[in-house]
Amino acid sequence: MSNIVETIKNDLINAIEADKLILPTLPEVALQVREIAESENSAIADLVKVISNDTALSARIIRVCNSPLFRGSRAIENLNMAVSRLGMAYTSSLAMGLAMEQMFQATSDMIDKRLRATWQTSTEVAGVCHVLAQHYTRLKPEQATLAGLVHLIGVLPILRYVEDRDIQISSIMLDNVIDELHPRIGALILKKWDFPKELQNVPLEYTDFQRQVPTADYADLVMVANLQLVAGTEHPWTDMDWNRISAFDRLGLDPNIDMGEEEDLSAQMEAAMALLK
Repeated sequence: MSNIVETIKNDLINAIEADKLILPTLPEVALQVREIAESENSAIADLVKVISNDTALSARIIRVCNSPLFRGSRAIENLNMAVSRLGMAYTSSLAMGLAMEQMFQATSDMIDKRLRATWQTSTEVAGVCHVLAQHYTRLKPEQATLAGLVHLIGVLPILRYVEDRDIQISSIMLDNVIDELHPRIGALILKKWDFPKELQNVPLEYTDFQRQVPTADYADLVMVANLQLVAGTEHPWTDMDWNRISAFDRLGLDPNIDMGEEEDLSAQMEAAMALLK
């Protein structure tokens, strides 16, 4: 193993254990949206007021509302109508997720590409999670979307560390560091952000293919969504026997069927994956 990889790992692990790792902070608009969503006295008007302060965010929520996944009998033309159609819970999760996108940018070309690729994967997984939650579980689609969006959040501090120190490292070595450390860091971030407990362990558990839990949960959704996205590729996960992955059983899914080939589901997944792009 390269010395530089060991150095990065040791520095990050020591920072984690000493509670000195600099974790990203949730964007202000996301914090405001969550506060409104969690208040029993809040109304749609309160949510609209906060989101409307961010023109780009408002426009994207209206666009989502007019997408094939949510489109109604008439086009939505303003934020108030959009929030009314989507509901406060889904709008809140969507706004929080979209606000996070600004965090996945960097000045270094190499790191910027990595961050954008991570966000791209997160949005695709979030889209599949949304559809899976709707069709196969009683889990909340808005929480499923959020679970997909944040399951790779632990990649952020690692890439920031490499960028801040201008470390020259190959992609293979960087992958090694990310694969080993991002789940643990991701769980720390979600705990710091005070995310619901059912989401906090998603980064840690979505690649535990032997995990056993009583009923389907958000880690199951993120796991199966990731597997669906690599189906038919040369990804190492395709070498596993998916029949042994109990998450499929809990979701009531046949692991041997590529959902992308199921016409109705495929269309919905494509629509859902396009929501956050």
